[in-house]
Amino acid sequence: MPQTLASRIALVRDRVERAATRAGRDPAEIRLIAVSKTHTAAAVREAIAAGLSDFGENKVQEGEAKIAEIGHGSITWHLIGHLQANKARKAVRSFDVVHSLDSIELAERLDRICDEEGRGLPVLIQVDLAGEATKSGVPVGGLDALASAVRSSENLDLLGLMLLPPHFEDPEATRPYFRRLREIRDKMMPGGELSMGMSHDFEVAIEEGSTMIRVGTAIFGDRE
Repeated sequence: MPQTLASRIALVRDRVERAATRAGRDPAEIRLIAVSKTHTAAAVREAIAAGLSDFGENKVQEGEAKIAEIGHGSITWHLIGHLQANKARKAVRSFDVVHSLDSIELAERLDRICDEEGRGLPVLIQVDLAGEATKSGVPVGGLDALASAVRSSENLDLLGLMLLPPHFEDPEATRPYFRRLREIRDKMMPGGELSMGMSHDFEVAIEEGSTMIRVGTAIFGDRE
């Protein structure tokens, strides 16, 4: 019998609980963000009915359409994909949290737009620990300057750090990246959020301190 969306969510929650218990953590500390990219508004509504309230989108345009249809209410919408400067205003108007801040220029643009739109914006800084050309993120050497720019802005609220590590078949291979980001976070902002871990490696991320996991396939099934 094929799994229902509700049963997949229950399975993910069970995996979260087990990983947190292994690490001596409270599962309630970990925020489950359902990555709804490429999935329909109907699938999101089904996930909401099953008890989820955090949803992540990779692309501003796709997210914007879904958010317009579903609305906010008790739902929090996270932009987790790379944010192009020319989509910044749309992102500010639609999303509740941006996980992928990666430059001072983008921070300044978001701050200015937030001022014009009359809102504050919680953000996480995406850190590049692997130097992969295909992925965004600020190198560790530029992190302090970017964090300082966010902290001195009028409208941005720095929540923590985000990581998109290299993909490995063996989730254990991601552990050093998760651990490194936690160490960086502990040094620069103890208690800040750590957005790290996806469907295939979120248990390792939780064991290494993640507070936000971004889970798509394990909840919604394969991309549509």
